[in-house]
Amino acid sequence: MTGAGTGSPRARRGLLGPRHPGHTMAAEDLGALLLPVGDDGVVIGDDAGGRPRMVGFHRSAPYEVLLIGGLWTAQVLALRAAGTGARVAVETGRAQAWTALAQAAGAGLECITLHDVGRVPPMGATVGSPVVVVRDCGMRPPRGRVVSSPWQSVLTLLPYLSPVAPRLLRDATLVGVQRVSPQEAGQIGRILGLGRAESDALPTLADGVTLWVSGRERHWVMTSGTDAETGLLGVARRVD
Repeated sequence: MTGAGTGSPRARRGLLGPRHPGHTMAAEDLGALLLPVGDDGVVIGDDAGGRPRMVGFHRSAPYEVLLIGGLWTAQVLALRAAGTGARVAVETGRAQAWTALAQAAGAGLECITLHDVGRVPPMGATVGSPVVVVRDCGMRPPRGRVVSSPWQSVLTLLPYLSPVAPRLLRDATLVGVQRVSPQEAGQIGRILGLGRAESDALPTLADGVTLWVSGRERHWVMTSGTDAETGLLGVARRVD
């Protein structure tokens, strides 16, 4: 769930800063370094051990993310993705819920644009101009005209389970699950191969807590808004 390493072309670009003597540390102290390596990750929150967790949306291969959760979390991720230099295209049937965010982001620059469902134009994503498409299209999002591709990731927000959810769960590279009903938790657990304790915990999650699943990797993450995010979006909430 981390971004690209320092060997990536993206990490090598930029101006050289002041030169300082090298730093050394004992191998046994490396575990104390909590900051992830890479410059293209979005901080999604802190895990159960208080360590920051990141998602690298900027990738040279298609990347599909599914969030079964609330609008608040999707909007925080969109803001943070824009903060990493990505162009964010929001495909939504409720533009009024995104207008204030789009206007506030980028200090007047159109780094977050809003589009009607099915009307996202080709974005021309490149390594130097990555794109994140956020699909906020309700319970039954139609198949998107603009799909994930190199340097263009897609984040689909699904408020609850629906008939299209099993397909989306199986197709996604990364899945985030917030508080759901016990019946939904059981279905999600079977599809994702969750343990009994993980499935049983899903109906009890607090606002802002997400179980992120990628293959066999699982992380419980608490997302807390910064002062600026809270001023714009309010406090974390599962239901809008």
